[in-house]
Amino acid sequence: MTSTVAGTTPGKGRFSGSRAWSDPRNLIVFLITLVLVIGQARYSILGGYQRLAATLGVCIATELALSWWVRGKVANLQSAYVSGISLALLTKPQADLLWPFALGGFLAISSKYVLQYRGNHLWNPTNLAISLLLLLAPESVAILSHQWGNELATNAVIWIFGLLIATRARVVHITLTYVACFLGLAALRSALLGSPLVPEIAPLTGPMYQLFVFFMVTDPRTVVRNRKGQMIVVAIVALVEALIRVAGDYQVPWLTPLYASPPILALAIVGPIAKFIDLRKIPVGAAPA
Repeated sequence: MTSTVAGTTPGKGRFSGSRAWSDPRNLIVFLITLVLVIGQARYSILGGYQRLAATLGVCIATELALSWWVRGKVANLQSAYVSGISLALLTKPQADLLWPFALGGFLAISSKYVLQYRGNHLWNPTNLAISLLLLLAPESVAILSHQWGNELATNAVIWIFGLLIATRARVVHITLTYVACFLGLAALRSALLGSPLVPEIAPLTGPMYQLFVFFMVTDPRTVVRNRKGQMIVVAIVALVEALIRVAGDYQVPWLTPLYASPPILALAIVGPIAKFIDLRKIPVGAAPA
């Protein structure tokens, strides 16, 4: 949401600015920008600014075009901005290709206008776009997987801001539930397989998981309506992810497409089913709570 600056009195101007910065949506934009700046400055995780330009450009252009065509007005571009940066950070082509970024941006934004049920999204746009790229072009597209170097300072900055913003947006229970389930299931998998525990829990220190727990599983447009349901769904996502990992350990052949990114694909499977069931409970003609 673009901030509005009142021009009548200095007091009103300051109040409007304060309201703009306290809006959770603006704080989310700040957080994704912080991840981008830190990741690029310290680790060059973008792999080239042309990737960011391609993804962000396609996301914004698609949002502008479809919102005007479908709704007759220009949509708020915050969602397109977050999707564009997330895709630029997470998508890693096997070669120096730009088409995965452009295609991913188009798939992410267009899905909001096409894949709906009762006027609601079923998939988080970024999650769906990455899932489709991984499933349809596994030889050309991979996902960001390397760590922040496990540096305490870098992780502390992201997690502190992330938890504060998630708390302000009233979705911190979703993030913490997922993290608790991930840690518990990682410890169980470590015990069952006899593998070291630290490598099992280390992914939480990486940028992919930080984007996942702060942006994808908490997307207010795709989570179910009540708090208990949100916690149950995200726990199921963590469980499905763990099962995919165990299947990968035993090389179950028919699940091979899911091994590219267990958390991303687990959410792509569980999330829309849960959202569909939740929306089915709403009487026809009634607005979602």
